[in-house]
Amino acid sequence: MTAFGEFCSYNKAVEHLGDRWSLLIVKELAMHGSRGFNALADGLPGVSRSVLARRLRKLEELGLIVRDPSVRSRLAPYRLAPAGAQLVPTLLSLDSWAKRWVPEDPALAQRDPDVITFWLTHRIDPDHLPDRQVVIVFDIGGPRAKQQWLVLERGAPPSICIEDPRLAMERYVYVEADATTLYPVSRGLRGWSAAIADGSVRLYGEPRLVKELPRWFRSGSPKVSSTKPRELQVVTKSPSLVSPIAEG
Repeated sequence: MTAFGEFCSYNKAVEHLGDRWSLLIVKELAMHGSRGFNALADGLPGVSRSVLARRLRKLEELGLIVRDPSVRSRLAPYRLAPAGAQLVPTLLSLDSWAKRWVPEDPALAQRDPDVITFWLTHRIDPDHLPDRQVVIVFDIGGPRAKQQWLVLERGAPPSICIEDPRLAMERYVYVEADATTLYPVSRGLRGWSAAIADGSVRLYGEPRLVKELPRWFRSGSPKVSSTKPRELQVVTKSPSLVSPIAEG
C-alpha cells in the first residue's frame, strides 16, 4: 500500500487549488516565466477577467505567485514564488497521467475556436520559421466561426492578432478548415501534410508560404518548462507595435 500523510493536508490542497483555473494559472507561469494579466487571460480560453482576478489574488495570498519585483508598477507581471515552483513536478506528473488516461475532448475546439490558434503556438518549430514576418490567417468554420491572425518570424515569439496586422499581401497564407478538422492538427495528433492532402484543410495565398507552412510546426505535445520561459504575444495592432503583454 502507498503511505500518505494526514487527510487534512490533502483536503487543504483540494480546497485551495481544486477549482478549474488555479492550477492552469500556475502552469502558464511555469511555461512562460512571467505573465501580465492580459497575457494570462488570453492564454486561458474561457476564463472571465473577474474570475481570473479572484484566482490571482487567491494564489498571491497562498504564496504561490508574486508580482515581478523588477517592475515597479501596479501592472507588474506575475511569476511563480518558490512555493509555486515546487508545484511544477506535480503538474508534470498530472500532465503525464492525463495524456495516458484522460480522453481528448474535440468538442472544446468547437465551443471555443480561439484555443486552436493558442495550441498551435506551442507547436511552432523556431528553426524552420521564415526570416521575415509572415501572417497565417485562420478562417475556422463551425458553430462558432472565427477568424484570427498569427504572425510568425524567426527569432521572435509568435503573435496572435485579433485584427489584420496589414502586412504586404505576399506575406500572407490563408488556412480554411472546420474547428473539428483543425483540432487534431493543433493537438499534434495529425500532421499538416495529411490534412492538406485529403482536402480537409485548405491553404492558399503566396505559393512559397503555402508550401513551407507545414514545416513551421512540430507534432507532439508541448512541454512545461520552469527553466526556459517562452513568450506568446497577443496584439491588436500592426506587428511593428508588437510587444510582450505584461501590463494590466
